Amino acid sequence: MAQGLIEVERKFTPGPGTEERLQELGGILEHRVTFQDIYYDTPELSLMRADHWLRQRQSSGWELKCPGAASVSGPHTKYIELTAEPAIVAQLCEMLGAGVLGAGGVAAVLGPLKLQEVASFVTERSAWKLVLSRANEEEPLLRVDLDTTDFGYAVGEVEAMVHEEAEVPAALEKVNKLSSMLGVPAQERAPAKLIVYLQRFRPQYYQRLLEVHSSREKPQGTKDADSSLG
Repeated sequence: MAQGLIEVERKFTPGPGTEERLQELGGILEHRVTFQDIYYDTPELSLMRADHWLRQRQSSGWELKCPGAASVSGPHTKYIELTAEPAIVAQLCEMLGAGVLGAGGVAAVLGPLKLQEVASFVTERSAWKLVLSRANEEEPLLRVDLDTTDFGYAVGEVEAMVHEEAEVPAALEKVNKLSSMLGVPAQERAPAKLIVYLQRFRPQYYQRLLEVHSSREKPQGTKDADSSLG
């Protein structure tokens, strides 16, 4: 797989005082933005069933999230994010058992790979950033996104981005520490926006995810599920 940034994240249910608490902790509001996400997969959900998530976001392009190596279990997730279109196309071809499909971008391979739109929704986001300790210049930057969708679902996410697998444990420690400081219960597992969308509006797709995960962990939209993409 092409090298991408490793995302360590934890989803949670935000409350009315979350933004005020972020300000108390020294958080800086970067921006408020509204955007549309469109997710793609095969009719059989070949990508999602393998924990790969292909998204086109308005104004920021394509992204493919791929599962990171297994590590410490808990109410967090770890993904490798691919944003360069050649790397995304190469990974899609590998995942779906296709040969090289030429030099075109992601849009050019949707048809040949039988990828179709499976979800589309709009999100209003307030994006925050902060560093827990100013004493250490190496302290990782943490980001907190507070999202509300056009179908009425609200979810927050604490996120750290790292380049190497060796950096993941320290990033995870910071993510969990900030989550605790925001009042997030230790084992809270908030479902991702996409999973809630599928559960409400594409139940046939949601059921397929339930079936494939029934022999292991449940997808993140179920009661005991890990949070994931959003």
